[in-house]
Amino acid sequence: MTTQVPDSGAPTRTEGTSVVDGRSPGVVRRIYVANLVAQIGICVTGAVVRLTSSGLGCPTWPRCSGDSITPVDGQAEAWHKYVEFGNRLLTVVLVALAVAALAAALWDASRRRTAALPARPALTWLAAVPLIGTVVQIPLGGVTVLTGLNPLAVGSHMLLSLALVAFATVLVHRSGERGDEPVVVVVRREVRVGVAALTALMGVVLLVGMIVTASGPHAGDERTHRLGLDPQTVAWIHADVVVLCIGLLAGLLVALRASSAPARTTRAATHLLMAFLAQGLVGYVQFFTAEPWMLVAVHVLLAAVIWWATVSLLLTTRTRGPVPV
Repeated sequence: MTTQVPDSGAPTRTEGTSVVDGRSPGVVRRIYVANLVAQIGICVTGAVVRLTSSGLGCPTWPRCSGDSITPVDGQAEAWHKYVEFGNRLLTVVLVALAVAALAAALWDASRRRTAALPARPALTWLAAVPLIGTVVQIPLGGVTVLTGLNPLAVGSHMLLSLALVAFATVLVHRSGERGDEPVVVVVRREVRVGVAALTALMGVVLLVGMIVTASGPHAGDERTHRLGLDPQTVAWIHADVVVLCIGLLAGLLVALRASSAPARTTRAATHLLMAFLAQGLVGYVQFFTAEPWMLVAVHVLLAAVIWWATVSLLLTTRTRGPVPV
């Protein structure tokens, strides 16, 4: 039998036992949300660098050219240097937001100790992940440039960003829960397994999508070598897995409604299906229009949003009980 924790912002009382509202303060949660948005944003700006063939706009690392960290006049890379350097500057913003998220988590932990509230160390560990991941991205970006935009290096850069999106999503969700009690599943077991399978399939979609990009015309730069795979064949495999995801999601929606699942889970699944359908339309249009880079950038944005929505859907299938005083 499953139970649900009330969504009210006020402290609750269960069976005569006082409980603590252990959620993070609003300002802390907003910092976590800003970090999540930034992680999604860097996926898109990184894609724009690749799609405009600006991956080697700054041909050296960590400098942009010669002895200069910033672009200089007379560079052979023309306007591409500004695109690549702009993306590097956004990484600085991302680091700042990741530091802010960890600082907010540490302040929240200190506040809990002072107020004699139950500790939530999981939030501090989760808040540290974006900073660690972003720091790892910096040398990985250097490897990407120094290897002449090897498509696997470029792809791993993107996949790491998507992994950080997932962790940031979990952080935002967990900070809105009342505590760290054991997980309580709020949907039927079959639905929970189906949503977990959907999440795994979406991970496959992202991986195959990276291979499609590494095999196609937008692998990073005009001078970049490709993986040597047939782009059309890989693209069709990618599309087939997406169709499988849509079919599974449609079945889950029917099961959610038939089993009277929580409204937030059904709503999350509905929104995800709409995003999948929009992504499918964009994907087919870009395939049959020779993949214009602006449309591919929209495709990347939708992919990051769908990944966030998929992880969010998985998180809505369970909750954690209130923390007793």
